[in-house]
Amino acid sequence: MRHSLLLIAKLVLGALVFLQSVTPVAAQSAATGAGAYPNKPITLLHAYSAGGSSSVLLRALAEIASKALGQRMIVEDRPGAGGALAPTHMLKSGKPDGYVLSQMPQPLLRIPHIQKTEFDVLNDFTWIIRIIDYTYAMVVRPDAPWKNVSDLVRQAQANPGKLTYATSGVGVTMHMAMENLATINGIKWVHVPHRQTTDMMNAVIGGQVDILASAISYAPLVEAGKIRVLAILSANRVKRWPNIPTVREQGFDVNASSSYGIGGPRGMDPKIVKVLHDTFRKGLDDPEFLKLLDRYDTVRSYMNTEDYTRWAREQYAIEKTVVEKFGLKP
Repeated sequence: MRHSLLLIAKLVLGALVFLQSVTPVAAQSAATGAGAYPNKPITLLHAYSAGGSSSVLLRALAEIASKALGQRMIVEDRPGAGGALAPTHMLKSGKPDGYVLSQMPQPLLRIPHIQKTEFDVLNDFTWIIRIIDYTYAMVVRPDAPWKNVSDLVRQAQANPGKLTYATSGVGVTMHMAMENLATINGIKWVHVPHRQTTDMMNAVIGGQVDILASAISYAPLVEAGKIRVLAILSANRVKRWPNIPTVREQGFDVNASSSYGIGGPRGMDPKIVKVLHDTFRKGLDDPEFLKLLDRYDTVRSYMNTEDYTRWAREQYAIEKTVVEKFGLKP
């Protein structure tokens, strides 16, 4: 009997020593059920080509998140399908464990209304956090004959089917904006989608296309005189070029707005979703990240997980009406 009591006492003492050795972080993980997440590198898929504003901003945010999480967050470029390739690849390659994430561009909610997709956009994803609004502009060669949008519209009206414009894909926000401008002005012009941002730039500079409609990420080329900004397609002028008016200020009721966030596959552990949301949310306030927002003329448009999920459902319905308006539904 005495021997048994001594054995029990030793076991209890050993358990107490073990509990004292558990760090507060480990204890918190055990309490929340989140385990040791993350205990290996995280992959964040970028939906467009390298070199654009979203590429730079996502990489900066991933670097901030890496430090906070204690694990590397690696950004991989997966351009294609108007921004849908990266989320599609995430669903095919990643489990809902928080180790494969994707940029979630707003056109992702429009594309299913245009063509068949390999996903159910409302049910196959976890919408973790919305982070950024793009700023868009129309860009032409420096020697292009148009000094403003009115000049461009008049020439396009007089020459149906002659002028060409480039965007990053069918169904992207800039495709919608340019078709909206065409519809309200009786214009017929030719859309030339490009997969790579650099290809679009080279096409405009080389004269293969007449106009580029894209998110602003090309300030050095403008400053070098290789391209010229004809008009801002977003709601407001940008700090960088305060003298360049918006399309709406030039008399045309067109306003391009598009955001993106970060998501994962459906079925993610809510505790892991919260870890990721809170980490990215803090990153949005990082002073160096805020400087990058200004450098790339982008706007922070934060939404938490609940609001972002609700917004996605509402926006999905809106995008359906937009697609039908422009006759893009097959």
